[in-house]
Amino acid sequence: MNESYVYFIVALLPLSAFMVTIQSNPFNALVIRGILGAIAALVYAVLGAPDVALTEALVGTMLAITLYAVAVRSSLVMRIGVLQDGCLDLEEKNKGQIGDSLFAPLIADLRTITRKYHLRLELIPYRDSESLTQALLEKEIHVTCIAQLQSDQDSTQYQTVTRIRRLYDILQTELLTPITSLTYLSASDLEEKH
Repeated sequence: MNESYVYFIVALLPLSAFMVTIQSNPFNALVIRGILGAIAALVYAVLGAPDVALTEALVGTMLAITLYAVAVRSSLVMRIGVLQDGCLDLEEKNKGQIGDSLFAPLIADLRTITRKYHLRLELIPYRDSESLTQALLEKEIHVTCIAQLQSDQDSTQYQTVTRIRRLYDILQTELLTPITSLTYLSASDLEEKH
């Protein structure tokens, strides 16, 4: 009996494992990881180990993918703290819209950047700048954005501060809007403020 199909199925294992390693989108990597687990379960079943195949399918594939999906979903978020009155109104935030404020182009630019890096953007309103700064120090948010009225002009300039170096590097190269200045607070700066 010719069992050449087994070699074909086994050859799919390193191919799918390689595909997992080259994915930049973590959700695509999860899907391919699920395919890898299904192929492994199929190989175990074909080679006569149904108990191992069932364990791989249930634990190695379904449970692992579920846990990874939860972890990826919760970790790929950029939380921006904003002043409740200065940048957006809560009704607009709850609807997911920013409106026609000067803040809208900055948020649109940030949404474009976060989509490119597979991040979710969350705007978290705070009542005053002290609680906003405290939230950054306590690591509740990743970035703060505070409007500052320019004295020589009638325009508004935004001060954007982050405590995460990787976000600072991304925003420094990708953020094209001229209405904000970007600042990085290092760990030593945060300890001094604490």
